[in-house]
Amino acid sequence: MDRPTTITVDLPALGHNLGAIRAAVGSARVMAVVKADAYGHGLVPVARHFAALGVEYLGVAFAEEGIALRRAGITTPILVLGGLFGPQLALFLRHDLEITVSSLAKLRQVEAAAAAVGGKARIHLKIDTGMERIGVHSETCGPFIEAAVASPWCEIRGIYSHLACADDPDSPMTQQQVERFADACAHFDRLGVAMPTRHLANSGGVLNFPQTHLDMVRPGIMLYGVYPDPACRRTVAVRPALSLRSQVVYFKVVGAGRSISYGATWRVARETRVVTVPIGYGDGFPRALSSKGQVLIRGQRHPIAGRVCMDQFMVDIGWGSAYNEDEVVLIGRQGAEAISVEDVAAWAGTIPYEILTGLNHRIPRSYLAPAAACD
Repeated sequence: MDRPTTITVDLPALGHNLGAIRAAVGSARVMAVVKADAYGHGLVPVARHFAALGVEYLGVAFAEEGIALRRAGITTPILVLGGLFGPQLALFLRHDLEITVSSLAKLRQVEAAAAAVGGKARIHLKIDTGMERIGVHSETCGPFIEAAVASPWCEIRGIYSHLACADDPDSPMTQQQVERFADACAHFDRLGVAMPTRHLANSGGVLNFPQTHLDMVRPGIMLYGVYPDPACRRTVAVRPALSLRSQVVYFKVVGAGRSISYGATWRVARETRVVTVPIGYGDGFPRALSSKGQVLIRGQRHPIAGRVCMDQFMVDIGWGSAYNEDEVVLIGRQGAEAISVEDVAAWAGTIPYEILTGLNHRIPRSYLAPAAACD
């Protein structure tokens, strides 16, 4: 039997979000980014659901994620977005994973690996337009693109860059990156060869900068119903897909003047009722929520009392009522009240991405209909 703490993923909400994104980007294709365990929602079930909905591409960070999808029987094109680790190249080719090539030296490594197996590698050229993470600088990428076009061992499937400030609709940097990327892509026209698929827009680009949509977009967190930043324009209506719930496992009355949890940082001013909830930072529920976070019990908000422990935390319910096995909502809705991922991130002093991707596999996950996506 599953533990009392569970994550529920609403697959129809994911489908709604994909449909809303498709409507917003018109003819541009969609690469559903499912890296980091599909942002905590579960890599294989979520990728399988997006594949069933006909998404054109899946994006992962590492070869291991792509291999897991292939072993699950998913045949959708998969691009590994992360920096290439040369010793893994044989795995990329064996599992039909498309490769991010981010330098001339990396291109030569890919060519050697493809030549060794007598086949072509499918690659996407990574151009650095301002992120300074991986990729050839846009102003010096001509020889890199020429070498890739001339390669007998590589098939160029795409060219892309990553937006550093697209979450902010007022940032001038995004337009600078758009212009630098256009300059890089112009090398294909100069060489007289067909333009590969151009992709630039992340979630912020989809929401704030239509000029970044190009041939394909790469939404991540907005697919899961969360906006990347409070400053983002809500130009696409998305629905949260993840809820996190637990249950009360202990109830007690704590007298005035007593302290709660490690370090005795929470002291009770007057007699109160306290319940214990069986989830902690060992599950990825942040310790930074100590004495700051809130939960829902019987439709009411109550504060976390003292430090979050590895496996449990306590909640001060005042003179409210609660019983063992009562539902506790950490993310999601209960009655008229709701706690969002954005709320939790604000209390913890971080971003929604970190909250979602931090929820680990000690917490069992279940998936709402359609059942075919849950096998």
